Amino acid sequence: MMSSLAPIKNDTSHKMSRYFITLQFDGSAYHGWQIQPNGHSVQAELQHALAVLLRHPCEVVGAGRTDAGVHASKMVAHLDEDSELDCQETAYRLNRILPADISVLGMEAVSDDMHARFSAVSRTYHYYIHTRKDPFLKGYSCLLRYPLDFDKMNEAGRMLLDYEDFAAFCKSHTDVKTTLCHVTEARWDRLDDHRYRFTITANRFLRNMVRAVVGTLVDVGRGRVSLEEFRDIVESRQRTHAGESMPAHALFLTDIRY
Repeated sequence: MMSSLAPIKNDTSHKMSRYFITLQFDGSAYHGWQIQPNGHSVQAELQHALAVLLRHPCEVVGAGRTDAGVHASKMVAHLDEDSELDCQETAYRLNRILPADISVLGMEAVSDDMHARFSAVSRTYHYYIHTRKDPFLKGYSCLLRYPLDFDKMNEAGRMLLDYEDFAAFCKSHTDVKTTLCHVTEARWDRLDDHRYRFTITANRFLRNMVRAVVGTLVDVGRGRVSLEEFRDIVESRQRTHAGESMPAHALFLTDIRY
C-alpha cells in the first residue's frame, strides 16, 4: 500500500511543470495570504502541506495579497514542480493535511507562461454588511446599526468607474509603484431585509483599497459625505480625505479571472 505521504509523481517526466491551485480560506486566524516574518499566513500553511506531501520544500505564488483577517472563497496560487502530479489526487491529499480553515477546491496543469498573479485580468471582492444583530454573521459581516441610503451609495459607487487613480483609497507609506486601477463594477445589492453586499471588480487593487472605499461609501450612506464631496475625495488622491477602513472580517476575495 502506498504511504499517504508518498510523492504523487510520474518519474518518466522531469520537465518543470506549472500547476494552478484553487483554494478558499477563512482568514480569521491569519495575518493575510503572504508569508510574514512574525505572523501566521495562508501561504505558509499551503507550502508546508505541499512540502509534507511531496517531501521537498515547495514555494507557491499567489494571485495577490489579502490583509490580515480577510477571507477568500476563491484564491489561486501556482506551483512549479519538476515531475508530473496527479491533480485530483494531490488536491485530495492536500486537504487531508491542511487545517480546517483552508480548503483546496481544485488543481490543474497550466502552460509555463501562466502566472497566478500577472496573468489575472480581473479580481472581485465582496464586502458584507448587516443592520440587525445576528450571531451567525458576526465573523463574516459588519454590523452597522445606523440607517444607510444604499441608493446614494450606489450612485457614488458608479463614480468609481470614471476614474483610474485610486490613491485616495491606498494605505499610506506602501511601496506600490502605481495607484492606477481599472474598476469595472462597484455596486451594493440587498440580500434580504437586513443584509447587504458590496461587489467591486477591477484589474488590480491597492493595499487596503476595498475597505477604504467601503468606509467612504458608508459615509455617503450616512449623509456625512455628499456625492459631490465623494467625487472630490477621489480626485484629491489623498488618503486622509477618504473615510476610515472598514473591519477586515467582512471582506472576501471571491473571484479571479484569467
